[in-house]
Amino acid sequence: MNFNEELKEKTRYIEGVLDAYLPKEEGYQKTVIEAMNYSVLAGGKRLRPMLMAETYKMFGGEGKIVEPFMAAMEMIHNYSLVHDDLPAMDNDEYRRGRKTTHAVYGEGMAVLAGDGLLNYAFETACLAFEMAENYEKYKQTAYALSILSKKAGIYGMIGGQCADIEAEDSQESVTKELLLFIHEHKTAALIQSAMMIGAILAGADKKQVDELEKCAYNIGVAFQIQDDILDVTGSIEVLGKPIGSDEKNNKITYVTMHGVEKSKEKVAEMSGEAIAILKSFPKRNLFLEKLAEQLIYREK
Repeated sequence: MNFNEELKEKTRYIEGVLDAYLPKEEGYQKTVIEAMNYSVLAGGKRLRPMLMAETYKMFGGEGKIVEPFMAAMEMIHNYSLVHDDLPAMDNDEYRRGRKTTHAVYGEGMAVLAGDGLLNYAFETACLAFEMAENYEKYKQTAYALSILSKKAGIYGMIGGQCADIEAEDSQESVTKELLLFIHEHKTAALIQSAMMIGAILAGADKKQVDELEKCAYNIGVAFQIQDDILDVTGSIEVLGKPIGSDEKNNKITYVTMHGVEKSKEKVAEMSGEAIAILKSFPKRNLFLEKLAEQLIYREK
């Protein structure tokens, strides 16, 4: 089986996991649940749950205890997109080739949908405790939950979003260090969380988890720089969303600071370091290595 066939098969598996854990569209809260599911089922690469599942596999993980965390990760990622698209944030009308949640359900319901996804993500992740077979698995699950909450919160993604918003209003004070802080926290934090959780639930030791945190930092930052490159060089037909939104929103990016060519060099450097870390573990996962490369050098 070639990489693209494997990718499709693994994506179908993740879609099945999401289908099992998304809330049913019923009751007086039906509309907000519909809006939640609309955003999650809009497609996408399923990058984060796939990285989690493949890292879990690389460290010998067996069983379904990882699946509630996979679903939770995708819910958190999509809640962030719902809120990012709001008029008060990036004010985008399209994502993944179709109308954004606020454009379909209204701004108020989109806020609630994002809130609902964030909260439901933790309800879902906690279901993993029911699958813990012994005390060691309980400890691993609790550790994984703490990583998920921190990387999604004020010391992770939300912290990066805060710095990103403030940077828009004070472009002259944006330094390379601040930009990398934003990329690390806004983008890389959830990728770090995904790979660290996969390893933790499979029983990896602290040194290995720390190495994966560094690896995922490189993947995440390179992924974001590539996203900035595509915002300049891509097209709405390929990307499925408007290009030039960074310029429209007065955002300083790695590309605006260093240019396209230097940005491509940085992507190559960070990619190489990330793949080298993945290759260093006793049991290699060739699909995971290829996936990291494909994500970093994607065209959409």
